[in-house]
Parts: sequence; structure tokens; C-alpha cells
Amino acid sequence: MSRAGPILIIEDDKDDQEILQEAFTELDVRNKLVFFDTTKQAFDFLKTTSEKPFLILSDVNLPQQTGVEFKREVDRDPQLRKKSIPFVFFSTSIEKHAVDTAYKELTIQGFFQKSNNYQELKNVLSLIVEYWKVCQHPTP
Repeated sequence: MSRAGPILIIEDDKDDQEILQEAFTELDVRNKLVFFDTTKQAFDFLKTTSEKPFLILSDVNLPQQTGVEFKREVDRDPQLRKKSIPFVFFSTSIEKHAVDTAYKELTIQGFFQKSNNYQELKNVLSLIVEYWKVCQHPTP
């Protein structure tokens, strides 16, 4: 089973973007990857695209607006909430406060630590993608 929509990745670090691109390619993930350096770019895309994204993968520590603030903005928008796009945090830095806020105040579906070990990083990405391929959730 597969879901064809793009995977949206909000990551401001170009090196991390390249690593994620390589990992998804090696995992043979066929979904188009769409990278955003800022949450504003991602929000504008979400508001204007007719595509149904497969997944949003967001860093927490981002310039101008954190991933947590971005998710709050997405949750406040009725049009975007209705799309029910799976939203997962994928961040190097994991602070207890951010995890608590994400699960207690937001509608996220996962919070994962980005490993410095490439194989571990690939394993986690594989688990996330495989889970969402078979998970039942609203679709248009």
C-alpha cells in the first residue's frame, strides 16, 4: 500500500536536508519530497496546494517561528485541520518542555529524535513512513 502525496519537510539546515534526501532515496520512498527552510513557506504551500500531503516532517528549532508555533498555526486554521495531514516532529534537540507541549497542547502524531548515526536515522524514517502507509486516517 502507498499514499502518493508529497512529504513536506520543514528543515532550515541545508546539510540535514541533503541527509534526509539521501536517506529517503536509499529507502526507496517514492513520495515527492518538498523542502522548506521556514514555516512561512510551508504554511503558504499548505494554504495554496491542491495536493494532499502524505506527511509533514518538521524540525522544532526553526528561525522566525518554531515548529511548535507553526503547528499551533496549522491547528488554528479550519481548512488545514480538515485536511488531517499527519504531523511529526523530527528534531536533533529534544527538550522535555517541547515534547510535553507537543502532546498536551497540539495535535501531533509523533515526536522523534534525529540521530547522528545515519543508519539509525534511516531506520526511524522508515518506521515513520511505513506506519503512515498503513495507518487509517481521513482522506479526501
